[in-house]
Amino acid sequence: MSKKWYWRVGFFLLVSVIVVFSVFPFYYAIVTSFKSGSALFEVEYFPRVFDWSNYASVFSGGTFGRNLLNSVGVSTVVVAISLLLGVTASYALGRIRFRGRNIVLLTILGVSMFPQVAVLSGLFELIRALGLYNSMPGLALAYMIFTLPFTVWVLTTFMQQLPLELEEAAIVDGATPWQIITKVLMPLLWPALVTTGLLAFIAAWNEFLFALTFTLTNEERTVPVAIALISGAGQYELPWGTIMAASVIVTVPLIVMVLVFQRRIVSGLTAGAVKG
Repeated sequence: MSKKWYWRVGFFLLVSVIVVFSVFPFYYAIVTSFKSGSALFEVEYFPRVFDWSNYASVFSGGTFGRNLLNSVGVSTVVVAISLLLGVTASYALGRIRFRGRNIVLLTILGVSMFPQVAVLSGLFELIRALGLYNSMPGLALAYMIFTLPFTVWVLTTFMQQLPLELEEAAIVDGATPWQIITKVLMPLLWPALVTTGLLAFIAAWNEFLFALTFTLTNEERTVPVAIALISGAGQYELPWGTIMAASVIVTVPLIVMVLVFQRRIVSGLTAGAVKG
């Protein structure tokens, strides 16, 4: 009994350390966002005064509101297109047997492993040739490079685990392939769709390199680039309070989304882990 108690206490201590280590940076960013002036250089773990001036300066000093809308729009479009193409591609790769299917899957997995820098120059030339430089469609096209392969790979794995009898029964009833996908398979894929969609949204929301390279004006930039370009009144001044306030504003929506869809995410990540 005592050994069990020791193991349980040790487990809870380990979990507590991991939680504190993971959550403390965000908590300290919140605390710092309420400071200004010399108070920024004082180490305080509990805010004494809630000064909202940093949050007001984030929206009043530039185009941060427009940048926030850009990130929301681009990330939403990327998720919608990735899921649409991912579901249709996973149906073909997971349910239809054809020569070279494994090679296609390995190619998709290999593309997702390429670093962004390796495709940056070629993608830049492509976007400029298509006339999409410094535009939201150009960013959406660039983000599909790393969201679509991941979405296709994950959804194909889930698609392969669905019973073939469901599809055969739908074919007997006269259902078309599109009706099979939308009315038979997609309701069973909701946990996987939520998981992959949320991960694709977070990847597009946090992306920095493509957003910095493929946009030129402040009005077309996304929030990661906008935060990186926040400057103070002088050349050597770095407005930490404003930067922390902007970081909190950008992070809170992701936390809310994860909390809202946490059950779907857990079921999507664990589905298929145990057979039988």
